[in-house]
Amino acid sequence: MKPKVLILRTAGTNCDTETAVAFKLAGGQTDLVHIQNLISGKVDLSEYHILALPGGFSYGDDIAAGILLAVEMRYKLSDVLEKFVDANKLIIGICNGFQVLVRTGLLPGLSNSKSVEDTEIPQQTTLAMNTSTKFECRWVNLNTEISQCIFTKDIKPNLYLPVAHAEGRFTAPQNVLEELTDNKQVVFRYSTDSPTSTDTVAYPDNPNGSDNNIAGICDKTGRIFGLMPHPERFLTKWNHPRWTREDLSDEGDGLMIFKNAVDYAKTTFHE
Repeated sequence: MKPKVLILRTAGTNCDTETAVAFKLAGGQTDLVHIQNLISGKVDLSEYHILALPGGFSYGDDIAAGILLAVEMRYKLSDVLEKFVDANKLIIGICNGFQVLVRTGLLPGLSNSKSVEDTEIPQQTTLAMNTSTKFECRWVNLNTEISQCIFTKDIKPNLYLPVAHAEGRFTAPQNVLEELTDNKQVVFRYSTDSPTSTDTVAYPDNPNGSDNNIAGICDKTGRIFGLMPHPERFLTKWNHPRWTREDLSDEGDGLMIFKNAVDYAKTTFHE
């Protein structure tokens, strides 16, 4: 069977088609679905195996990047999302999608922050304005951390992917940062072009000034994953900015992320 992928759209989403291409190349079946079709019940999320929140500028990033879409999801789809997560299904948020996931509380999903009186997990981290105070659009080096993230199983230790954002600075209280490291929830960190370096990564290698150079995280199950770089923009060698000058493999660094998700769904859900 082909795992079914729901790619969520709303006003301002602009990376949905590229994300669909990525999942199709990985062997998935994709549907582009507007959020109102989920809210109204016209489309049933439970019929899907993977939920993808693509990049863009949902609702024009009014107030803050991703916050209006996050509010819609949190207060109009909370039960639907909870059932989806409880069914061991996958969620990926890329760039604006990552911003949405942290503002819904789905990431990092640290259970110790939930109070007895409050059944909701509050927002524990944020993606703030880049320290450069400008939109950063270029390719960056990444180190793959040892984590339980399903999307990055057996992936290369060092990746090269593009970023394009103004609010990508991952920041959190020190205790949250420590817990993310202890739980192996940090998936990617910004790096230099000398990946053996252990020095602090400064701008422009860290394009936004993220705490601890964090570029992507997962929840404690490894099934919910968010990252600022765009893996859907490097699927084949012809996406690489130097493909005419370097001897590259046919497969781009980003494709494996989508293949891992599709393979997990094929193995987990037999229909």
